[in-house]
Amino acid sequence: MASIRDRLNNLARDYAIAWSSGDPNAVAEFFAPDGQISINRGEPIIGRSAVAEMARGFYTDFPDLEVRCDMLRWAGSHAIFVWTLEGHHAETGNHVVTRGWEEWELTDNYKIQTSLGWFDADDYQRQIDGV
Repeated sequence: MASIRDRLNNLARDYAIAWSSGDPNAVAEFFAPDGQISINRGEPIIGRSAVAEMARGFYTDFPDLEVRCDMLRWAGSHAIFVWTLEGHHAETGNHVVTRGWEEWELTDNYKIQTSLGWFDADDYQRQIDGV
């Protein structure tokens, strides 16, 4: 049986791979059925279908989206997934690299119940706009 460390490291690796796959349902499957994500204190996006729609929006904006796991830390059922997002914006063609993290609360079977996501939205938009 895999250790907790191995399970969480695999979770983080596989979550980044799912984000890089272009498949919004692959991202949504990492969440509990009623799981939710909130980005930069925005309204919570609740449920797998809503999470898939959110991911679909990123794929529309960045057809070549790549997400990398930079670091993972955890304590019990809480984890921090530190990531880098990279891709070319579909409308402007600008290359965007932004970094952030998600604070996860995990279920007993290692699904994301709650994710609080953070990134520098102003820098992200500047890169999209090319200024």
